[in-house]
Amino acid sequence: MSEEIEIQLPVAVIVGRPNVGKSTLFNRVIGEQAAIVEDRPGVTRDRKELEANWLGHRFMLVDTGGWMPGGSELDAKVSRQVEAAVRNADLVIFVVDGSVGVTDDDELMASWLRKSAATVMLVVNKADNDRREADRWDFLSLGLGDPYPVSALHGRRAGDLLDEVIVRMPSSPLSEEYIPNYGLDQEIIPVGEQKPPRVALVGRPNVGKSTLFNRLVGEDRAVVHDMPGTTRDSIDTLVETEDGPVVFVDTAGMRRRSRIDDSAEYYSLVRALRAVDGSDIALFVIDATQGITAQDQRLAERIDAAGCPIVIMLNKWELIDDAEERERIDLEVKRKLYFVDDAPVLKVSALTGKGVHKLRPVLQEAILQYHRRIPTRDVNRVIADAQQRQAAGGGARVMYALQGATDPPTFTLFVNRELPHTYLRYLERSIREAFNFGSTPLKLRVRKRAD
Repeated sequence: MSEEIEIQLPVAVIVGRPNVGKSTLFNRVIGEQAAIVEDRPGVTRDRKELEANWLGHRFMLVDTGGWMPGGSELDAKVSRQVEAAVRNADLVIFVVDGSVGVTDDDELMASWLRKSAATVMLVVNKADNDRREADRWDFLSLGLGDPYPVSALHGRRAGDLLDEVIVRMPSSPLSEEYIPNYGLDQEIIPVGEQKPPRVALVGRPNVGKSTLFNRLVGEDRAVVHDMPGTTRDSIDTLVETEDGPVVFVDTAGMRRRSRIDDSAEYYSLVRALRAVDGSDIALFVIDATQGITAQDQRLAERIDAAGCPIVIMLNKWELIDDAEERERIDLEVKRKLYFVDDAPVLKVSALTGKGVHKLRPVLQEAILQYHRRIPTRDVNRVIADAQQRQAAGGGARVMYALQGATDPPTFTLFVNRELPHTYLRYLERSIREAFNFGSTPLKLRVRKRAD
């Protein structure tokens, strides 16, 4: 009689002082908002452990609290949790803040890690531009080898980092996901029941989200049922439309976190962000009478980081009569929200319903593109044409490419050597234009061919 054997996965533990982006990196690798993230120390206290998967290689990833052995009694307990996680790790990912530079706490933790028996990988987070990437070499003074730059928030060089993580850990069992042979035109398309698309309405308080939500679910539509959500004063409503069922999610208003002093309101914000992460489309509602505020910009960055398509809704447009003022707001949207410049912009009045009808075709197109899958042969044809028009230089080439996932469309590029970041943007633009992806977010993952 055969006995089932449990496979032990290798373990990677993320450590670092407080507020360097450990949980953001954890969420980036896991692919969901699994850990609560806030720009203040002490949010993460207990260890959080989930299974991660990078191109078929499975491993356990552990998020830990900030290491502060000389702090309060609570800090000491958190630090002991970190130390216990390090003792059981196959790889320790030591995260530092590239925007701040080397701190005394970094040096103290590096000294402790050097004395441990752990295999340590030094990661410089918040390296979201070329200058900060160059500054990473300052962290060589920590004595933990070459620092690897990454921007956990924006995903910059996250694929390169995960490639190195896989190399440094013990061999992990491969998942049943498809791992191609070069030149083999084959792919596996997961089969499952198609769930209704989820559309989240997000924005600052008092911009008209609930008014727009009520109009979307109540006008000329049959409301099937209301499902109580996990957020305060939020309801997920399944609506039958001419294009099929759609789940609309009304989220709590997102204020600047420094102005949130109530714990219930704080967790309402956290759950609202999780609702965005779990949605297929985000309707970003902005009060047109107030223009684009700094908080709008921060929210747009957070929604964009979630990887779902964005439709910008300029609400209360009927209150702006002056033509010059309307033109000024149009320019402000392009200037202040340039990082989502492909997103459709609709000018509506949730109160009167004017312009809301324009959302239906935009929404349907965004949903179709978000779930779209491109045949492997077509992906390779576009990549080959792009490389023929413009080479990467230095002998670097994409040997094979495929779309490995949807929601959003994610393409894996198998290369013979590292591609410049600017060339990856060129390939992304080539894919977007060839298949008319419009404003749909695309992800590119790069995997080096084994020598």
